[in-house]
Amino acid sequence: MTNAEAVADRIEADLAPIHAAASKAAWEINVLANGENEARRIEMEQALSDFLADGERFSLIEAARSEATGSARRRLDLLRAALLANQVPADLRTRIIELETAAEMIFSAHRGVVGGSQVDNNEILEILRRSGDVSERREAWEASKTVGAAVADDVRELARLRNAAARAVGYRDWFALSLALSEMDETKLFATLDEVDAATAEPFALWKLELDRALAARFSCAMTELAPWHYADPFFQEVPVEGGIDLGPILADGDTVALSERTFTGIGIETRPVLDRSDLFPRDDKCQHAFCIDIDRKGDVRVLANVVPGQYWLDTMLHELGHATFDGGIDPTLPWMLRDCHTLVTEGIAILMGRLAGDAEWLERVLGAGADEVAAIAADLRAARAAEMLVFARWVLVMTNFERSLYADPDSDLDARWWELVERYQLIAAPAGRSNPDWAAKIHVACAPVYYHCYLYGHLVASQLSATLDRECGGLVERPAAGALLRERIFRPGQSVRWDHLLEQATGEPLTATYFGRDIGAA
Repeated sequence: MTNAEAVADRIEADLAPIHAAASKAAWEINVLANGENEARRIEMEQALSDFLADGERFSLIEAARSEATGSARRRLDLLRAALLANQVPADLRTRIIELETAAEMIFSAHRGVVGGSQVDNNEILEILRRSGDVSERREAWEASKTVGAAVADDVRELARLRNAAARAVGYRDWFALSLALSEMDETKLFATLDEVDAATAEPFALWKLELDRALAARFSCAMTELAPWHYADPFFQEVPVEGGIDLGPILADGDTVALSERTFTGIGIETRPVLDRSDLFPRDDKCQHAFCIDIDRKGDVRVLANVVPGQYWLDTMLHELGHATFDGGIDPTLPWMLRDCHTLVTEGIAILMGRLAGDAEWLERVLGAGADEVAAIAADLRAARAAEMLVFARWVLVMTNFERSLYADPDSDLDARWWELVERYQLIAAPAGRSNPDWAAKIHVACAPVYYHCYLYGHLVASQLSATLDRECGGLVERPAAGALLRERIFRPGQSVRWDHLLEQATGEPLTATYFGRDIGAA
């Protein structure tokens, strides 16, 4: 054993139980937001931060890296990245942890009010999807934004503190540091975003013009009178029924969790152990969103969700189980630091699986819909999928450009900047006279910062993997060979190689937007 391997072994052995305790505390506060879980989360995050902040440990890693090669160098590179952002004063780290935990508590406990009653996110989404009452829709949309006002000051302060941490270790701001630590190049990222903008601007504008005509007819108003609450979700990141296809009637009698499990069983991947450990249905004082978490890198993988019937939560469950199968499929004999998944590639797997919720072959072979019924809507399904990709791409352009602005100057007029970007990329204007921190209502800005670009890259990865599966396995649905390919080429290597090298090895070519563009144009 080399010295580099010995250093990595020793640090990983000490880090693993602390990381697991912090992950468990993160799970518990999202399952139940209360004072006890808040205190535990702060305690465990502080312990993890203290470990990662140790200057002598960081110096030991730096010295060992200089002589390391192969797997040992890879492990030490990842350890260095994990420790770097914590090489800052203890009081700064503590304050960041406290504010992040407070923001999570607010998002978990907050409920908007519609018609005098508290409503959760699922109820707001249902109103925006179904209601024909414009006043009710506006009230629901406004209710979805009230959490922003509750958390905005904390998010601005978090941005200031995160920037201070980034500058302490030699980076311009937190945005730049976050990209560097995830093995991404900022210049290349924005070149990709510009490419996506150029490729989607015209087809999105044409699609939205038709959507707005349909919405204006539905609500008996002029197209110029359409407002944000006329669309199907609070951030216009989903396709309204008028711009896609309503699968509600087809999915109405389906068991979302059972269908999700069956989807993975059909490709030879077992998800029942994950589902048994998970928390899948809504209740008070629980996070209203969804995520997957690997507690210990030893098999304790869980999903948090708030499942109700319909395509949204079917897509979400397939998405989160995609993450879970990646986490659970990593080679358990790898060193601890390598038993983790690549952010961009795991998002690709999650998006690949989530897309099946509107896939013709899935509807017939897994849901059991009639062949004639599916054939009659096949073209509409392809058009809806293309629309979803267009809408989401434009939404990511809003989020990524906004977060770069947020960290460039947390004290700027972020309310105006948000709506400037929404109007530019999503073609939706702010309501007259509105000056509210609507940007802060998006939980990712506070609790998963500088992450949304990963979803866009995930779409590129998903399209490229889909093309590979079509070519080598005949597709994905009900094909065990496809599951085997994903297990061996994507899941099993974990972090043993960089994400871009992993994808090239798996598909035979570097990441490209070609297949994403092909999927959009396939309608």
